[in-house]
Amino acid sequence: MAQELQGKTVVVTGASSGIGRAIAERLGAAGAHVFLGGRTQEPMDESVARIAAAGGAAACRVGDIREPAEVRALVKSAVDSTGRLDVFVNNAGTAYLKPILGGSVDEWRSMLETNVLALLVGSTEAVTAMRATSSIGHIVNVSSIAALSPTSGVYGATKHAVNVISETLRLELLEDPIQITTVMPGLIATNLARYLDPQVLEGLVALTGIEADVTPGERLPDELLERAQAVLSEHIATPEDVAESVFFAVTQPPRVQISQIVVRPSKDLDF
Repeated sequence: MAQELQGKTVVVTGASSGIGRAIAERLGAAGAHVFLGGRTQEPMDESVARIAAAGGAAACRVGDIREPAEVRALVKSAVDSTGRLDVFVNNAGTAYLKPILGGSVDEWRSMLETNVLALLVGSTEAVTAMRATSSIGHIVNVSSIAALSPTSGVYGATKHAVNVISETLRLELLEDPIQITTVMPGLIATNLARYLDPQVLEGLVALTGIEADVTPGERLPDELLERAQAVLSEHIATPEDVAESVFFAVTQPPRVQISQIVVRPSKDLDF
């Protein structure tokens, strides 16, 4: 594989599973020095090993992205280690896919703190680091196609906020060599599925043919997610599909700005 990102430093949040892990491994395979941030050590250690085997370099840090100090520490570790920051991927996110009247303050707060506030802190810290190191930088904010719907609840509202923040920041940075890309995935085989309505989640498990005891809100087995995507390949895209779109955006020449990308499966899934 060509090393298009050789010598570049990349930070990815929410990198212990799903889209974040796929992005980290894809950019690492392209030669980047990747710093993974997430809440679970073991899968990030595995990604670090895979990146190294593919010819890249990587390190990881366990922490809660909702804590601003943790975001700053993640950025600082990357800059202290390599002297630069080229790409920052705000991927960490959470979803409680409930009707508004069925939600709770704690769930709303978790989505706002993870999907919006942590992204704001990550973006501003990344810009500060990129300016300080004179980097030609790129910030990628992972949103959702839920942002395009006016009836997607609190989760969709947080992702609409991501889109607004991204576009505003893009305009604020027109005089800087720093680009902003918003990536909006559709239905992807990731652990966000654990927050689906229990009946929908049961239907998804049944379609895979795998006998598994699944508790809404708890981490889903990788085998289940992979099987769901394989069985419903036209209806569920993969984290790797999203990672390819991120790779495409960050490897364009500086004269080209990819401001938004929508990545969705070829067919909608209706349970």
